[in-house]
Amino acid sequence: MTAHPVDEKLPALKMATTGLQHVAAMYAGVVAPPLIVGAAIGLTGTELTFLTGACLFTAGLATFLQTLGIWKIGARLPFVNGVTFAGVAPMTAVVASTKDKSDALPIIFGAVIVAGLLGFIAAPFFSKAVRFFPPVVTGTVITLIGVSLLPVAFGWAQGPHPTADDYGSTTNLGLAAATLLIVLVLRRFTRGFVKQIAVLLGLIAGTLLAIPFGVTDFGPVTDAAVIGFPTPFHFGAPRFQLAAILSCVVMVVSMTESTADMLALGEIVERPADEKTIAAGLRADTLGSALSPLFNGFMCSAFAQNIGLVAMTRIRSRYVVATGGGFLVLMGLCPMAASLIAVVPRPVLGGAGVVLFGSVAASGIQTLVKAGLDKDNNVLIVAVSLAVGMIPITAPDFYHAFPQTAKIVLDSGISTGCVAAVLLNLVFNHLGRNRDDQDVTHPMEAGEQIAAAH
Repeated sequence: MTAHPVDEKLPALKMATTGLQHVAAMYAGVVAPPLIVGAAIGLTGTELTFLTGACLFTAGLATFLQTLGIWKIGARLPFVNGVTFAGVAPMTAVVASTKDKSDALPIIFGAVIVAGLLGFIAAPFFSKAVRFFPPVVTGTVITLIGVSLLPVAFGWAQGPHPTADDYGSTTNLGLAAATLLIVLVLRRFTRGFVKQIAVLLGLIAGTLLAIPFGVTDFGPVTDAAVIGFPTPFHFGAPRFQLAAILSCVVMVVSMTESTADMLALGEIVERPADEKTIAAGLRADTLGSALSPLFNGFMCSAFAQNIGLVAMTRIRSRYVVATGGGFLVLMGLCPMAASLIAVVPRPVLGGAGVVLFGSVAASGIQTLVKAGLDKDNNVLIVAVSLAVGMIPITAPDFYHAFPQTAKIVLDSGISTGCVAAVLLNLVFNHLGRNRDDQDVTHPMEAGEQIAAAH
């Protein structure tokens, strides 16, 4: 019997290069949270390098849990796990409220451990919500994931620091455009393996192209140590403070996004994620988060940007992503190796990100095609949910008057759009008898017909 593409083991060279491509796609997302939190605490350069390496190491371990799995833990889908951006706001809030900044990381680690363990217990109950995720919901959420990630790519395209003089310069935007063009040309005019690793080749070509412009910085390689292990509890033993633990309600946000990501990836790899798969995937997320602070890492969750890579390359093997997890572990153990990907300029990452994140949005649109948009109920569900999910993207200060705890959830367009889609689908398609079973191609069509009759 032929193995499903998800369970296929590819040749070693192909496994290594495509696995590295996954690492390249998510590297910036993994290192950004520790850089932000570390800067807020005021860590030295050496401590910041250590914290970043620790997050890479724990991301690799969490990826192993998710792709290879043990017992009832792990979705066994091509999922990359790493530090979630959802945790940045509560972590910086903890830093701001801590008088002695040296206590901040132990308090954060304690909160993450508790949140991870509670999430692990809640995973099987949370997964039962899968029946409330039909194509009209999943398609909307997948589209929102892609659209929500695109501003990240646009930010990268402008440069690494918004305060820098060259931020948004023609040089940076030109490098992003050139990288995007290289990826598109490779995808259009090459075949087979070269076509599948077009993003990786585009990143390499873009980095080389950036050298004459002085944008490529090889300093991280020359300054990095060859070997370094993330010593357990390097920054101190975890401390458990109730306020910090309550702020980690963000775990619910992370679990919601991971559920949507699993449903999205299940559609893309043609192995739909059922309740059992989602429960196992959430256990991997939450257990990875609970174990991460042991090695000085933060809360982990599935990375949506890698879904775009799977969608674009059509390489669906979970062993490819597990290989990427192996690279993450090695980079965590070898800071010099980790620094190699740090050499890739942000504008180059931005150009490749347009393709990756746009592919996620396109996958969502493909799912919506199956959602029965000939029903006006479904059109309304999609319309309102997309609008709600777009609020944090188009109007970032929309919820400025809300409490900080509420903003943790509201500022995530993926989460708010997902909740809106689930609730609207429940109201329109589940509660009571559906009064409008007729095909309607536009939500205003019925009103237009009445006007015509009059």
